[in-house]
Amino acid sequence: MPEGHTIHRLAADHRERFEGREVRATSPQGKFSDGAALVTGRPLATAEAHGKHLFLGFAETGWIHIHLGLFGKVAFGGAPPPPPTDTVRLRLANKAAYMDLRGPTTCALITDEEKQAIHARLGPDPLRPQGEGNDPDTAWRRVSRSRTTIAALLLDQKVVAGVGNVYRAEVLFRHGIDPYTPGKDLTYTQWTAIWADLVDLMREGVRLNRIDTVRPEHTPEAMGRPPRVDDHGGEVYVYRRARQGCHICGGEIRTADLAARNLFWCPGCQQAPR
Repeated sequence: MPEGHTIHRLAADHRERFEGREVRATSPQGKFSDGAALVTGRPLATAEAHGKHLFLGFAETGWIHIHLGLFGKVAFGGAPPPPPTDTVRLRLANKAAYMDLRGPTTCALITDEEKQAIHARLGPDPLRPQGEGNDPDTAWRRVSRSRTTIAALLLDQKVVAGVGNVYRAEVLFRHGIDPYTPGKDLTYTQWTAIWADLVDLMREGVRLNRIDTVRPEHTPEAMGRPPRVDDHGGEVYVYRRARQGCHICGGEIRTADLAARNLFWCPGCQQAPR
């Protein structure tokens, strides 16, 4: 499932291609035909993201709410667009570009009130503008009262929106925090440091369209090691590096199941508090 930086990148891509310009909306698959008929011929007013939710705004019509889930894909191209396949849930097109959406968990036309209800059930998003769903203290109030592990809390979209398995593993490593530490045992200083790091890392993810989490002194060039070869790309410390050596201490990276996802951590660098 894409992490939050990908969805914010998609919002920016939609604004760049369609904002202020009328779009032709169709649903070759047929599952969004009614919604497409209501927005076709109207300009895209804006596009925004909150966590893993994408919202395409059409001023008088409402919002197209998209959640990619595990299998959703978005593809952009230039004009003229090729004939769509019958797997395309939604196509947006204008004279210069098109977008095809395939396989989302959610693609629905919703009202402003329904959109606000989605925001209300999500935690703060490190990539949202300050004051618009970006308040680390809101998350801290939930974290600091919880006996749940910090690794599970970071994946709970009601606590923090947009963090996925990669950022979860990497930010805890970068701050030397044992992933099994209960939220209530974290200090406020640790939490604010985690949040600030997520803001920086995820902003870089938007900019580069990939996840890189290693510090300059730990890059392949700096350490004289081979670059990572992985479908996800990006240089990381522990994610999907089980049984490999830690870049810092040389110990073996471990993996376990936590919150229905594979957890990765280095016991040597992320020791439990005594």
